[in-house]
Amino acid sequence: MPDDGPPIPEAGSLRRGRFTYFPVVPGRLEFSIEVRQAILRERPQVVALELPVSLQQDWVRAVERLPEMSLIFYPEDDDATYVLVEPADPFTEAIRTGLEIGAEIVFADPEAGDRPHLPDAYPDPYAIRAIGLERFVEAYRVYPQPRSEEISRHAAGIAWKLEGADPAASVFVVVSLNLLDPLLDAMEEPQAQPLSRTRREDIELLNPHPDSLAEIAVEYPQLQWRYENYRAALADQNLIDRRHAQLAVLLAAEKEYEVSTGERIAHWQRRLLARYTRNLALAANELCAGIFDMAVAARGVVDDNYAWDVWEAAGKYPPQKLEAPPMLTVRISGDQMWRDTRRIRLRRRLPSTKRRLRPFGLRPRKKEKFPGEWASQVNGTGICSYPPEDLVVEDYGRFLKQKGKNLLSEDRVRVEPFTTSILDGIDMRETIRKWYERRIYVRQFQKMRGEVGSVVVIFDEDRDNRYPFTTTWTGESQNESDMAFYSTFPFENLVGPGIGRAEYGGFLMSLPPHRMYDVWRDADYEDAESKSERLLLAALDYSIHHYVVYVAAKPPRSIFKTIANRVGRTIVYIPIGQLSPVSLKKIRVVHVLDGHEKRAIVKDYLW
Repeated sequence: MPDDGPPIPEAGSLRRGRFTYFPVVPGRLEFSIEVRQAILRERPQVVALELPVSLQQDWVRAVERLPEMSLIFYPEDDDATYVLVEPADPFTEAIRTGLEIGAEIVFADPEAGDRPHLPDAYPDPYAIRAIGLERFVEAYRVYPQPRSEEISRHAAGIAWKLEGADPAASVFVVVSLNLLDPLLDAMEEPQAQPLSRTRREDIELLNPHPDSLAEIAVEYPQLQWRYENYRAALADQNLIDRRHAQLAVLLAAEKEYEVSTGERIAHWQRRLLARYTRNLALAANELCAGIFDMAVAARGVVDDNYAWDVWEAAGKYPPQKLEAPPMLTVRISGDQMWRDTRRIRLRRRLPSTKRRLRPFGLRPRKKEKFPGEWASQVNGTGICSYPPEDLVVEDYGRFLKQKGKNLLSEDRVRVEPFTTSILDGIDMRETIRKWYERRIYVRQFQKMRGEVGSVVVIFDEDRDNRYPFTTTWTGESQNESDMAFYSTFPFENLVGPGIGRAEYGGFLMSLPPHRMYDVWRDADYEDAESKSERLLLAALDYSIHHYVVYVAAKPPRSIFKTIANRVGRTIVYIPIGQLSPVSLKKIRVVHVLDGHEKRAIVKDYLW
């Protein structure tokens, strides 16, 4: 029988004779999972990688140090180059798994010249979870990247190295996805030996400081630690799913935030965090947010303290040690490793027991002369508010009324094509949206009839009774609202003699004053299922105007729409996530005074 030669590979196949090509996106977790599974399945005799020959010895040493990460440092063209060897990098994982099965490791980049700049704009590898590796690679290869003479020369150098591998061995080639097609073309013909660099001078293996990992790692450290814990059980990839890891980071940061500040993340903030991180990821053409986007979302939804805790939680990598003799431990920033970096400035506001320098003449904050001094001065004969705080809350109530009216006005806007009059102005959004019609759209505001009477703000529905203190107090002037609220117990946290500090769970404000009975003991509201519903029923009852603004994480039950219609009222719902968290934090604290006489001294204790 005549010899027909080697079998012709199937169209689209990455198995060419004794060579199996495995394209990867450098540094990305999903490709580390796939390359490990493929090597364990194929059991090749040689694992070849698109990595510089001169770094092989030090890179293998760094792999042997895992799970501790290492930095390979070498000078190049009057500059310093750092390469982080991290467990979730597919090249590192290929070396690690290849050593496990006893395969020969070959670094196939002979460094015949300067490495060409290859475009590295890849789709988010998280898509592999939904469409699979083959379809991901196939979709990328449909639109080949521009190819230059430098790229072809670089691929030819790697092909020459691969052609010199053991001719009787099966070779598993791990190559960057953007170099796959140039390498396949170069392997179609014999290549001449290039002028290559066989060794480098002054290569050092360094131990990166744990605090540096969040800035210099491709995947954030906590995700890599999750991968390290579960890499032996890759059959269940849900253990290292990005979304699960992101949730774990946010929950860990939430616990630390509660310990350090005493505040809790509300469920509406968690929901807004999920939406915000998703939108930030989509804006960057990704499916899941990274450490930077998580920190940005945490700062926007909560505050800088929580953003700091998110960054710290995502940057934790327990195996990394502060010292690793005889290696030198170094702190480096993202600017030293990457060309394009983004910055976020976080200003933590945490109480400190350390004494700070004060300007001359500034009085120190008063303290108890002995434990229990301030508590002994509480007689319980009556309570009142602190007028400056009342003004702040009243101003915010007026802001919410105006915002509610604006929402109603926007619902009553009529948009139509321009004919004879521009009405109330040009609607730029609609005009741009329908620019293909070559027409201008104008808007007309329909007048809103009625005003906003009562305002209800719900920070926490208090299903677990964290806010046991309930009270109702009336306004002391014609411009001060009657108010009913529930909060933490103020006199458990004394900041002065008879001066208690509490945190609102929710409150109701209604004008004009001097009309509100004790909402919490009114039998008309016994059908309410929660404190927030009791406040809303009272708001509908006491409002003298048509509209009632209700601010909360979720809208009231549908039955309240029926109740409002029966009494001739309309509930205007404003999601609390639309409001500034900084402003909400300012109005959420309330100081309760044990009698009007405390107003004369309260300024000495509140800052």
